[in-house]
Amino acid sequence: MILAVVAIAAVVGIASFSLGRLSTLADAPPSGTSAEAGFARDMQVHHNQGVQLALVVRDRTDDPAVRLLAYDIAATQAQQSGQLFGWLTQWGLPQAGREPAMMWMTRAGRSGEEHGHSAAAGEGQAMPGLATDAQVAELTAASGTQAERIFLTLMIAHHQGAVEMAEGVLDRSDNGPVRSFAQAVVTSQNSEIELMTSMLAARA
Repeated sequence: MILAVVAIAAVVGIASFSLGRLSTLADAPPSGTSAEAGFARDMQVHHNQGVQLALVVRDRTDDPAVRLLAYDIAATQAQQSGQLFGWLTQWGLPQAGREPAMMWMTRAGRSGEEHGHSAAAGEGQAMPGLATDAQVAELTAASGTQAERIFLTLMIAHHQGAVEMAEGVLDRSDNGPVRSFAQAVVTSQNSEIELMTSMLAARA
């Protein structure tokens, strides 16, 4: 499953590189410790798990609505992960940063707010909304309606975490393409949260 996620992200990364290149030419390249670079790296990790969860539930339910949702999430987040990969390449930055994950969100943005006020100096934060290994294993072992409920519960939290990260970079970046990308994440994932909440309620 992990190999499938990596393969999808790699293929889409190649396809999205040109888009990422063209969409960032007008902006000065961000630094390696910038909010833009941190967001691009961390959201790739976040999206790749979203693809993984979607592929798991797709193979564990026959429900057409859940399977369609899973396909849409996998396709969209794989494409976006590829675009983020392309940006880092275009910016001349490594895919892996020197700082811990989420370090960029421990720095105050324009609103003065930080993510993770209790962070020690030089430490990052847990990525919001990521499913634990135990939760992924629980989903993998389930099937039918049980798998659907677990998936929807995990993906609602996963989307909420992505929205938090997207809003974080909106508060810290003036890069036009990055802001457009982040706003699209906020809009689309909030809409999907509403949909998944109603789907979960129907399976209570």
